Amino acid sequence: MLLRSSSGPGSGNGPSLPELHRRLKWVALLVFTAFACLVGRLWQLQVMRGDSYYERTVSNVVKERYLPSVRGKILDAKGVALADNRPAFNIYATPKQFTAITRAELSRMLGLSDDELVKIDERIAIGNKRDKGMPVLILEDQGRDRAALVEQSFTKLSGIDVHHEPYRYYPQGDLAAHLIGYMTQMTAAEADRLTNQGYDPSELVGRYGLESAWENYLRGKKGKELYAVDARGQRLDDKTAQTLISGERVTGAVPGANLVVTVDSELQKIAEKAVSNVSAAAVVIVEPKTGKIRALVSKPSFDPNVMTGHLTKAEETLLLSDPRKPFIDKALRATYPPGSVFKFITALAALEDGQGAQDESIFCAGQYQLSRTTFKCNGSHGKLDLIGAIQHSCNVYFWELAQRIGLDRMAEEARMFGFGAPTNLGLNGDAGGRIPTKAWYEKDRRYRVGFATNAATGQGDVEVTVLQMAMAYAALANGGTLFVPQIVERIEASDGRPIKTYDPAVARQVKISADALDTWHRGMWKVTNEKGGTAYDHGQFDLPVMGKTGTAEIRTRQKKEQDERDVEGYHPSRSHAWFAGWAPAEDPEIAIVVFVEHGGSGGRVAWPIAQRILDGYFTKIHPMPRPGAAPGGKPTKPAAARKEPAR
Repeated sequence: MLLRSSSGPGSGNGPSLPELHRRLKWVALLVFTAFACLVGRLWQLQVMRGDSYYERTVSNVVKERYLPSVRGKILDAKGVALADNRPAFNIYATPKQFTAITRAELSRMLGLSDDELVKIDERIAIGNKRDKGMPVLILEDQGRDRAALVEQSFTKLSGIDVHHEPYRYYPQGDLAAHLIGYMTQMTAAEADRLTNQGYDPSELVGRYGLESAWENYLRGKKGKELYAVDARGQRLDDKTAQTLISGERVTGAVPGANLVVTVDSELQKIAEKAVSNVSAAAVVIVEPKTGKIRALVSKPSFDPNVMTGHLTKAEETLLLSDPRKPFIDKALRATYPPGSVFKFITALAALEDGQGAQDESIFCAGQYQLSRTTFKCNGSHGKLDLIGAIQHSCNVYFWELAQRIGLDRMAEEARMFGFGAPTNLGLNGDAGGRIPTKAWYEKDRRYRVGFATNAATGQGDVEVTVLQMAMAYAALANGGTLFVPQIVERIEASDGRPIKTYDPAVARQVKISADALDTWHRGMWKVTNEKGGTAYDHGQFDLPVMGKTGTAEIRTRQKKEQDERDVEGYHPSRSHAWFAGWAPAEDPEIAIVVFVEHGGSGGRVAWPIAQRILDGYFTKIHPMPRPGAAPGGKPTKPAAARKEPAR
């Protein structure tokens, strides 16, 4: 039997040729479809979304950093720098690259303190919240040695960089510190609020005084730099970066404007030196003819160079625990009972209303009886007219006037002179103080006539600021013009071009008769120039000075044992010492108020300080002949023999 071969066409053991062709078509279609999808995807990635992906790629290697602007200077009236800038090394870190290993290595290399590590952690936390890829300032104003260590170890410190930038400093040290202020880095809440205004979370901002109030003018406008980094975060050279960066790589910063203030730094030094022997004080010196502030002192103070980025926790704790409260501006923000320097309010109100007269005599037996309360005077003065009452600061005389005119009339007069409301200086709180009225008392308690008695001599619930008192006495000196205190003379560009100049501003013209004002002036003359005057008996000055002393008692007296435990002779149980006045008497150049917190007697403590300041002013600032002065600057004849102002 013959067998047929199974390998030929038509056998049932393999696909037929048509079937094979059909399968090949499906394979070809599948391959074509896959290729088409691949081409489509490439089209989508490169053409449709190419720009977007390119931007993402570039954003991973192209970074930006702000270029700090040079902060404007703060200059005194003669151009002396009170706040300036100097070169410094600042260390930055990129939060997303700042690992625990990097932190430990940085700490070991630089020998960081616990305070510095806490500061770094706080700033990295803020950076993580804002933008993990944006470098943040972690250590400012570092020495050259630390900067060199970081720069030499860039391979070990991923994301750490050193920038050579301007840094704020205060060439006069702690001079006028409360006025000038200082700078610190923003808090997290401030960073959230200020980022939209062009601030970088790492920036230092004005924290007090002029640095804070005039921040918008001083800060300038930051620039911006774009740069490229490799996969390790290290900066690429400029040539490589240029291929990745389109547009301007660097936008220059605009420097801040300079602030020229009315303060004379030489007079400021004289005033601060004059209070160097007391524990807590304030001094305000103004021009009666313009309202310009020439010196502004608050003691105790602080060093703005330490406050600006160098304050340790231990130093901060020490400052905050000081019972004298060095962070409170005693000239502008703190309020105190004014004592007898407030008596002009009572006197002028009584004279204007016809309830008092210059030649009216009242007998002082050393005390004043009102209902069942006995008020004690500072002495038994006998029979006095109003001018004598001012000279000897007789409380009985003014208590009698108070019962005639009442509390509300005194409050009305006080508000005319600016008490009870902020001065509108716009610095450090600028408190309004308190001028009580009958309605004020009746909100919480029943009004009593003794409240007017206390207010007449600047006691009870009357509280004022030292600045308010200085502006009021400037108004007394110039005939009744109450100025808004001026501290900024002008704003100028970094190259000295004037931007804006400020003129003196009048708050109001106090309605007061020339006769009433003259009566008060006569009393002030006797205070400082005739025997028996509360200032004269504690020293005389060799130029005619108008003045009034004040000794303001505090509400409660503490035990003597407590006084002995207080710092640097600061005794909270003592009265406050005041002196207010102006010089020269006839044509005043400066009005001055000296306040010594818990200093005791105004005549014994505050007046000698005022004398030292006036001597410095008329010797160094504006020298002028001293009538009757010997070569040593002492008067050759007693002040009592000098001519009293013309009647």
